[in-house]
Amino acid sequence: MKARIKDKAGPLTAVTHWREADLSLLEELGEKSGSLPDDAPRALLSIRLSTFTAETTSPARQELDLRVLALERGYRVVGIASDLNVSATKVPPWKRRELGTWLNERAPDFDVLLFWKLDRFVRRLTDLNVMIGWCLKHRKNLVSRHEAIDLATPTGIAMIEVIAKVAEIEATGNGTRVASLWDYTKTQSDWLVGKPPYGYTIDPSGKLAIDQGAHRVLRWCHGAALRGVSARRMTMVLTRARIPTGGGGTWTASTLLHRLRNPALLGLRVTEDKTSGARRSKIVHGRDGNPIRVAEGIFTESEWQALQAALASRSKTQPARAPGGATRFLGILVCADCATNMTVHRSKGRQRTYEYLRCRNCPSGGLGAPNPEIVYRRLFDQAMAALGGEPVRVREYMTGADRRERRKVLEDGIAAYLAELEPSGRFSSNAFAREQAEKRLERLIAQLNELGPEGAEDRWIQVGSGETFGRRWERGGPEEMADDLRRAGLVCRIHRSKIPKTRAPEVRLELTVPKNVAELLVIKGNSFERT
Repeated sequence: MKARIKDKAGPLTAVTHWREADLSLLEELGEKSGSLPDDAPRALLSIRLSTFTAETTSPARQELDLRVLALERGYRVVGIASDLNVSATKVPPWKRRELGTWLNERAPDFDVLLFWKLDRFVRRLTDLNVMIGWCLKHRKNLVSRHEAIDLATPTGIAMIEVIAKVAEIEATGNGTRVASLWDYTKTQSDWLVGKPPYGYTIDPSGKLAIDQGAHRVLRWCHGAALRGVSARRMTMVLTRARIPTGGGGTWTASTLLHRLRNPALLGLRVTEDKTSGARRSKIVHGRDGNPIRVAEGIFTESEWQALQAALASRSKTQPARAPGGATRFLGILVCADCATNMTVHRSKGRQRTYEYLRCRNCPSGGLGAPNPEIVYRRLFDQAMAALGGEPVRVREYMTGADRRERRKVLEDGIAAYLAELEPSGRFSSNAFAREQAEKRLERLIAQLNELGPEGAEDRWIQVGSGETFGRRWERGGPEEMADDLRRAGLVCRIHRSKIPKTRAPEVRLELTVPKNVAELLVIKGNSFERT
């Protein structure tokens, strides 16, 4: 049976399957939980599974066990973060879809994080250390259903580190065994594991055999490439003929080129070439120094070399990938006609190489916008004019105790400045000193107002950094500006108009700024950065 559970905070769990006995227990726990006081510690339940396995580790069983634990300790359940089909080794808690949202955006809404078992929470010691540091900084507790883990005691912290190390050793052992298996299969002529390359299939004996349907496609593409047909044109023909791709999805030029450039079509074992900087495969050689043959080749060596030469003659050299990407302001610059991203392309002429911005859906990329650097500078100037004067604000987490301490410090500072600004104070006799003191007093009052009303609850606050975004962008450059503009949801539409008897079009930029841009520009620090 399916159920969606509600607490005082509203709907909490995703739809899942429940047995009648589980639903009865769930209803009973809900009634008892309703009698807890409103000021009871607030608990967030963390549920995770890599795959649906035994009944004892099912999401329903984990939730019931955690609700029982919460009731025993007097915790009021305020939310459930359910992340299913998620690997704890690959995805840390703060990057999971549901749990990550609670940790990064809703930290003030809970006091205790409950999980069923440590390996359901983390499997890496480094991830655990980050979570412990985060919990101590934000004054949260970690509690496990099946281990003696409680951050409120030194023994609990020691226990959680020991158990996490065992879980990490287990995960490392699994990874080592898998890596060893792959390394072994690369040296064998038989196909032992993995998906065969396009053009081949696995016969009943476990060896690679040529897939006749894919063989006809590859041979046709070979002949078309030698005749000068582009990969884009080939994919159009294959799509119209309803030829299956062999892996789902639709035919694309990049996928076809990757398959035609794969040395596996010679019947040889290949592996990923991680040194080329592009998506390429390289031939694996055996201990005797010769390539390892795993099947009959679809192409001969001479056919293969002729095909590579034909593909290379039509290839276009695109801009080298820079650390920030080949195109600056990617995701901000969009075509005004088709609303797709503008990206940098390079065209080689007789005398020089031209760079221009083009879109994806307009025919032939629309009227290309030449000189991308000029477009970047114009966008930089428009963004500076629109938002350069906005003050930089940073979101910080403030616990109730921290707020009380911070409020007292600010109030004492304000009182001290007010006393010194009196006629008998030390700032009254000098005009410059009085002006500077009044400015510092205004900053203290502004910081006090940012703390919000008095209270013991945790909350996010916004703290001014003392500089404007214009100063920040002058210091950090276009890359810093691009990150801020993307976060704030700004869009710059590029209009291109044809000018009679002129090759280059007229380019006009239209910058759209969201109404709530001030809130979107607030910088949210990463509380989970490893140091």
